[in-house]
Amino acid sequence: MEKADVIPSIVLSAHALARFAAQDAGNEAPSAQWRALSILEQKGGMRIGELAIAARTTQPGMTRLIGTLELAGLVTRTTDPADTRATQVHATDAGLAHLAEWRAEMRDTLAPRFAGLADEEWIVLQRAAEILAAHAQETTTTGEAE
Repeated sequence: MEKADVIPSIVLSAHALARFAAQDAGNEAPSAQWRALSILEQKGGMRIGELAIAARTTQPGMTRLIGTLELAGLVTRTTDPADTRATQVHATDAGLAHLAEWRAEMRDTLAPRFAGLADEEWIVLQRAAEILAAHAQETTTTGEAE
């Protein structure tokens, strides 16, 4: 097995865990909602097209999602300071609180699956999470982190 062969396993396992967490918690919110709010939390305000690209969805799909999130008070639209003809989407305080609640719900729902881990295994998972987070940053075409 090549070293890089572990990467698809990590990605697929992460997707499965997120799916289990949503199912086990009975959370019916679309994963795109959490993805969009997470991106807005990390990057701040973005145009809908930029957010759609970052979330790997279509612009019409993101427009519909943002409309739903705006009605729920989880995002707001403002004029883009770089182009007053355009708008930016921002997560609201309520949206960020909702995201934090979802993360806590995911943690609490999945915790029993990891209850039998030894302290050494938790240390390995913590280090793996740090490594994954560092490599999950967007990169430029030169491979350097932005």
